[in-house]
Amino acid sequence: MATVIITEKSSQAKDLRAALGDRFGRILPAEGHLLRLAEPDEVNPAWKRWSSALLKPDGLYPTRPDPNGNKPAKFQAIASALKACDRVILATDCDREGQLIGQEILEHVGFRGPVLRAIFTAQDPKTIRDAFDRLKPNAELRPVYEAAVARQQADQIFNLSLTRTATTTLLAPGVKGVIGIGRVKTPTLAIVCLRELEILNFKPEDYFEVTATATVGAGTFLMRHAPPPKDRIKDRARAEAIAAAAEGCRGPLAVTVEEKRQGPPRLFDLPALQKTCGQRWGWNADKTLAVAQELYDGDGKKLITYPRAEARYLSENQIADVPAVVGALTALRGFAHLDISRPVIRKGKSGHFHDKSLEGVSHHAIVPNVNVLNDLEPRLARLSDDEKRLFALICRSYLAIVMPDYEYRQTTITMPVPVPGSMPPGKPVEFRTIGRVPIRLGWKQVFGGTEPGAPAEPENEQTLPPVNDGDPATLSDAKVEAKRTQPPPRYNEGTLIDAMQNAWRFVEDPALRDRLKEAKGIGTPATRAEVIKGLKRQNMLATDGKLVVPTPAGLHLFELLRTSAPVLVDPGTTAVWEMRLDEIVTGRAEFRHVIDGIATEAERLIGALRSRRGTALDLGAPAPPVAKTPSKRRAAAPGTARKRKSAAPADGEASAAPKRRRATTPRKAAPKPSGNPPTEKMLAFANSLATRKGVPLPPEVSTDFDACRKFLDAHAKVSP
Repeated sequence: MATVIITEKSSQAKDLRAALGDRFGRILPAEGHLLRLAEPDEVNPAWKRWSSALLKPDGLYPTRPDPNGNKPAKFQAIASALKACDRVILATDCDREGQLIGQEILEHVGFRGPVLRAIFTAQDPKTIRDAFDRLKPNAELRPVYEAAVARQQADQIFNLSLTRTATTTLLAPGVKGVIGIGRVKTPTLAIVCLRELEILNFKPEDYFEVTATATVGAGTFLMRHAPPPKDRIKDRARAEAIAAAAEGCRGPLAVTVEEKRQGPPRLFDLPALQKTCGQRWGWNADKTLAVAQELYDGDGKKLITYPRAEARYLSENQIADVPAVVGALTALRGFAHLDISRPVIRKGKSGHFHDKSLEGVSHHAIVPNVNVLNDLEPRLARLSDDEKRLFALICRSYLAIVMPDYEYRQTTITMPVPVPGSMPPGKPVEFRTIGRVPIRLGWKQVFGGTEPGAPAEPENEQTLPPVNDGDPATLSDAKVEAKRTQPPPRYNEGTLIDAMQNAWRFVEDPALRDRLKEAKGIGTPATRAEVIKGLKRQNMLATDGKLVVPTPAGLHLFELLRTSAPVLVDPGTTAVWEMRLDEIVTGRAEFRHVIDGIATEAERLIGALRSRRGTALDLGAPAPPVAKTPSKRRAAAPGTARKRKSAAPADGEASAAPKRRRATTPRKAAPKPSGNPPTEKMLAFANSLATRKGVPLPPEVSTDFDACRKFLDAHAKVSP
């Protein structure tokens, strides 16, 4: 019986050949989706002209071979092989999208023979062989395929229809470009805009803390009275009264000593890796992925596992790899000082090896590739400096998970200080300090104190002299420290991707929050960076040094959508969709009915956008420099809007603009006002600042977004 095995990518095919040989049949790789959905005008010629129409065909959008790159050749190879085979085994990724990638090829060419499914989350030989020893009928995954089709078709209808509607109804006369609307794209814009508005509207508050030096028989140490945020001291006179009461105060100390331990941080998935590299080295999301991809499949490298990982666990059968990986890594000069002769294996959800946490996930955490350990040194010699840096980070992450816990002794010391006239009467205020003494460094040895994702150390932590519970102490040198609240930080690409993955934090409904957690937020590890790039291309977002900021057009669009079509800027929309797709998988809904329901919602939103016809949204205005908070940054680089080549939207990407709407390049245009009015909150804040600071409010502030923002930048700076 002639059998063809279809994998999702070439690296997968190579791993299968190494594990299986030709025992099961010929192995042929796809390259992600080899098919695209038809363009709207390929379905209905009348849809070639952009208008505010619902682009829903009578049936489904048909598939077409993707003409880009190597995809035509790979599709042709698979299609030819399918004509001559009796059976197919799908070995694509085991998630919903992987099922679609494999099965849509069979549907497109009309293959009618038996189809089996191999499901695996790791690509080591043992896992692959186990998966092929327990193949299951592909028909069992038909509901998963239909849910994927519903997602793909709904995104096409929703994103294209609303992008065309927004572009033809909201743009200012004569302005060229595309207003991209998408289930993922527009909520991502909203996340950035909400943070920007929070910063613009932030009103810093002064507050005070009091410090004093405590003297005991064995030495001195610093203590602090710092109430939690809700009880902060906002009256300097009150702080001065506490400092006066503390000066010379003598009393017993309350001392508690706890033995504590802390396990190692989780392994990396792609979002966590992008966030860490952004924070450590200022890399954007694209650079992190590009360097990781080179480590994964670069010529003569292959040093790490698949980088577009969406899980932070390993499968339990990978425990067998631990001795080999640890032995090879600790033979390297940078890790030779580590003693990991007895690796610690942590299983279960709170550990690092957990099969259940990988259910429905295609790729385990990013770790060193166990298959190249015998040839490590020559591969390392081929690496660039950035590749060495990233590989070392991934190695440290792996070594940490098999090292002992960090153990320490934490001492907490408090001392009550009576304050005359305190409220309630007679209640003393508490001065406090914390000291931590390491007992066993454990996994912290591998990071040298700079581990990624480390929890914040307790404030005021210090080395303490010997002290016992009840020992008398005297306070002296009491001082008042003036402080000021700080606005939240702007996003960089790494923290924005983290916000997309944790978009449930922006959703209030408990059921939607939980479902968005399960879905791991909006977008996927493979698409989030591209969504951000798309928003920059369309001049909705711009870069300011390492930060991502909204442009005037982005803020204006967000305000328009928030008032007229809030569903479009709500991350919870993805959770609603996921619930509907769940109903397909569990057999409670027919996939065409789900597509129809989403199309009906799109039609309602088209009507909401039409009601804003005549809005003057200008895509051509460059982003002004942002107000400095608290770190120093370079001026923002303007984004540009340009024509998109593909009309099949994936995870929020919008389709191409009509030919008559060519992209503008703001850098070449003469400087001009944006033409966009400021938001109501911006204007109210500007008026408040002008009154409070006694400065005149320029008349253009009330009509021009850029002028208003420049006024706020000049007068609303926050002291570091």
